[in-house]
Amino acid sequence: MQKALLAVDRFSTFVGKAFAWTAVGLTLLISWEVFSRYVLNRPHAWVLDAQIMLYGTLFMTAGAYTLSKNGHVRGDVLYGFFSPRTQAAIDLTLYLLFFLPGVVALTWAGWQFAHESLAIREQTFSADALPLYPFKFVIPLAGAILLLQGVVEIVRCVLCLREGCWPRRDGDVEEVDVDKLREMVHVQADGAAAADAAVLPPAQRQEGA
Repeated sequence: MQKALLAVDRFSTFVGKAFAWTAVGLTLLISWEVFSRYVLNRPHAWVLDAQIMLYGTLFMTAGAYTLSKNGHVRGDVLYGFFSPRTQAAIDLTLYLLFFLPGVVALTWAGWQFAHESLAIREQTFSADALPLYPFKFVIPLAGAILLLQGVVEIVRCVLCLREGCWPRRDGDVEEVDVDKLREMVHVQADGAAAADAAVLPPAQRQEGA
């Protein structure tokens, strides 16, 4: 079971990193258009539509990647104080009540939306029109991948309820960074205490303590 969960995590990570290159293309496109507009005095009507489509692609395809890393924003004021089983119960309830219906509706409606766009060979409304239907197929694609990752998260909630601890995630960079930061702070604190013990007289060390 754990191997299957991690395999889906890796797939979501691969998709997220692959489509993350659209950020590079978006940066280059905007830079080139700024140069063309203000230096060469030759703006292009289609660039704005291309920017929107690239940004939309990046935003949509990042959902499953972020979910696989447990990176979505949640209200951690109380959640972080709960036991893993209580956290899993809350997450499972929210996944079943809100996530699954919402993402299934997004995927289904997105497929219908993209199919209708393909049928009429939909284009943008700018002077230099771009084909719009390929971009609209990103909606059901991203929704399907997000739905797959959501099923994995539901399975994780069930396992946590049964075992009392969260299953391991693949390549959780955030936790590794936090652990390293804690180690650095601990080492610095120990070093400062040792320096104080070597330099300060015993009376001042007792006052500092």
